[in-house]
Parts: sequence; C-alpha cells; structure tokens
Amino acid sequence: MTRRKKIYEGKAKILYEGPEPGTLIQYFKDDTTAFDATKKAVLEGKGVINNRISEYVMTRLNSIGVQNHFIKRLNLREQLIREVEIIPLEVVCRNIAAGSLSTRLGLPEGQALPRSIIEFFLKDDKLHDPMVTEEHITAFNWASTQEIDDIMALTLRVNDFLTGMFGAVGITLVDFKIEFGRIWENDFGRVILADEISPDSCRLWDSVTNEKLDKDRFRRDLGDVIESYTEVARRLGIMKEMPTVIQGGLH
Repeated sequence: MTRRKKIYEGKAKILYEGPEPGTLIQYFKDDTTAFDATKKAVLEGKGVINNRISEYVMTRLNSIGVQNHFIKRLNLREQLIREVEIIPLEVVCRNIAAGSLSTRLGLPEGQALPRSIIEFFLKDDKLHDPMVTEEHITAFNWASTQEIDDIMALTLRVNDFLTGMFGAVGITLVDFKIEFGRIWENDFGRVILADEISPDSCRLWDSVTNEKLDKDRFRRDLGDVIESYTEVARRLGIMKEMPTVIQGGLH
C-alpha cells in the first residue's frame, strides 16, 4: 500500500491527501500539548475519542444548517473532510470567565459573563497566537468585513447549539475555540466551519460539581484526562460505538 501524502501536521492532527480532489483525510493523534507545546504528552486513546466526539458534533451542526468541512468518519482515528482555505484565525467564544480572559481582565474563574463574548486570535505558534481585533483582520486581509460578520453569526449559532446539547447532559459549556475556512464555487467564496470540536477545544464543566472535563485537566495536572474525555462521550450517548479497548480501562 502506498503511503498517503501528508499535507500538514499540527499538534493534535495530521491532514493527508484525500481520495478525491477537494477532500482531505484528518487523522487524530494521541499527542497532547499545552502552553505553546512546552508541555507535551501522549494520552492513549485521546485521538479516538476526539474523532468520535467531533464527528457527532459536526454531523449535528450540519443537520441544523451550520455547514462544516466534515463528510464522514472513516475509522477510529480518521475522518474524510472537505478541503478548505483556512482563515488564519482562532475564534474563541466565551460564556463564563476562564483561562486567558480571567488572567487578562482579572475576572474570577467561573464568573458568568454579561453576554457571550467572541475574541479573535492570529493562528501563529511562533507569536503565541496573539489576540487581534477586527481592524487587524481587515487591514491585513486575513478576512473581509463580510466574512467577519459571517464568522460571528456562525459562532453564535454554534454556541447556542452546543450550550443546549451539553446542557442537556449536565455539562456547562464555558468557552470553545473554532476555526473557519473558505470553500470556493467559481469565484464565490463561502465561509464554513472547519477543524474540530472536542474536549481539546472546549472548556466543559460538570453542571453540578464544576469538575473540569476538558484539556484543562492536562494543563493543570489534574489527572484523569482520558477518563474525563470518555465521560463527555458517554454522556452524549456515543460510548456504545467506541472500541472496548477504550472503554475497558476506564471504569
């Protein structure tokens, strides 16, 4: 079997050439990083869980009209996606103070925000993903004013949907990071959701205990990272389709 051509490798995923033009294969790694990759580990099974959770979320978003790059899951670690021209921004939507927002503004972690806040960060590891404004985005032509409007509207729709979806299973959506890309139809470019949605990219707290069920468990050395990711999958009702090897050691 010929080895597929690698297109890009990030911290948590690898993109390979897809079977048809305009497609890619997204492979979920077990590698975990934090603090600009200064902290690293391999967490066995993480890629399998994130692949499944992201498939579940993207499929449901597609069904409510939030178009995204997901086509289908191929196996435990891979999914077929549409190739997009990635917009070099990380879009963070915050409902509750946590992470860098707490640090920057001196807000206690867990304080509810007056409304959902959307922030933009430039995708650049060497610069530590600096926060940018709409002025920067349009001045440097990373995205147009119309694209920013579309991104913000889609982000709020994703936030509404995820808040309800997680809330229904006893999980509070604190914040999340998403990315967007352009797809071109003739000369017309349209913005769609890309990347992944998983406990790697969302802050998820148990609604009763506020126990963290996300990547902060790794960042803060809280332990039980895989167990917490698995608990998210279990509550969403997708554990029955997970391999027994993952379920096995986590009771």
